[in-house]
Amino acid sequence: MAVTLADIEAARRVIASSTLRTPCLPSSRLSTLTGADICVKYENLQATGSFKERGAINKLASLTDAEKRRGVVAMSAGNHAQAVAYHATRMGIASTIVMPEPTPYVKVAATEGHGARVVLHGESVSDAEERAMRFVADDGLVLVHPYDDEKVIAGQGTIGLELLEDAPDLDVLVVPIGGGGLISGIATAAKALKPNIEIIGVEALLYPSMANAVQGKQRPVGGTTIAEGIAVKNVGKLTLPTVKKLVSEILLADEAALERAVNTFLTLQKTMAEGAGAAGLAAVLAEPARFKGRRVGLVLCGGNIDPRVAASIMVRELERDDRIVSYRIAIQDRPGMLGLISSLLGKLGANILEVHHRRLFLDMPARGARLDVTVETRDRAHAMSIERALKAEGYAVERIDTGAGGFEPI
Repeated sequence: MAVTLADIEAARRVIASSTLRTPCLPSSRLSTLTGADICVKYENLQATGSFKERGAINKLASLTDAEKRRGVVAMSAGNHAQAVAYHATRMGIASTIVMPEPTPYVKVAATEGHGARVVLHGESVSDAEERAMRFVADDGLVLVHPYDDEKVIAGQGTIGLELLEDAPDLDVLVVPIGGGGLISGIATAAKALKPNIEIIGVEALLYPSMANAVQGKQRPVGGTTIAEGIAVKNVGKLTLPTVKKLVSEILLADEAALERAVNTFLTLQKTMAEGAGAAGLAAVLAEPARFKGRRVGLVLCGGNIDPRVAASIMVRELERDDRIVSYRIAIQDRPGMLGLISSLLGKLGANILEVHHRRLFLDMPARGARLDVTVETRDRAHAMSIERALKAEGYAVERIDTGAGGFEPI
């Protein structure tokens, strides 16, 4: 095991004055939605918006004076970057952060704002790690690894201590997995305090790196995900043995499941969650039978989501719930038709959001046209009643649907 309960308790003493002891609060709305008894640990309330501060402070505090003078380097898709930058600057330590080029701008800007020198390199954290190691070799910088470091793991493990102090009757903890630092620390603490508690990990479907390593499988790893905080190709050498020993199951969340979880936190809990931070909720929402009736602890591990992505997710979820619906209607190309359709939709209680009037399609008659109209509805039943009413008026109507994804247990 990379760390022990004693290491985690020591880390708590180190970080106590520099981190927030985040609340672990029951959620009646999430409990009603899932059938489980849900308690959420709000790590998005930390100063830099994620749990990463715990491990970063514990590591930085352990450096010698000579190491502090040399400066530190870290590679990260965002949250570890901000945590290291913020606390290194606070401690008077120069920091260089290597971030993948696709990192959301909001995270790059925040990292620079905390005083770090940011270097964009490569397409993934693995690419960024290669560049960071060159800084270590060429410039003598001290590496602050995002997950494969005993001090970092111990710092993240303090979440497990707090969870079981605030909610000692939890049956299961559902924890996002990237490189494994968070779940390793939490599992070590939680299992030491309550051996019968179950630990379940959640990875993004596009990045099943830990699941592959644990099971000896070769699922493809890579792609664009909203959970960039856990989009890791290489798991930790220190974290893998802990995950193998203490984590009972790893679930894989696809992009639609992650989007739904982000939206649920926004709309029901009124709190900001990034894709990685919402991964635990994605598991419970998509597999409610797996958690029904159990006392479940979720770690909302980060809230640093790009505002544009958050806005897009909310609109996409309205489409999945049929509260925003697009219809394709074949009409005659003559004056007044658009007005007739608009009046009918108004009477049916549909709010028109967008209209495209198209004539130049070869699959339409020369005197015909195609009307694509997007409307806001009350719910799925209302959307179906609008479609039936249009057909009853003699219009040929086709729904333009968006597909909702799901969840893949392994």
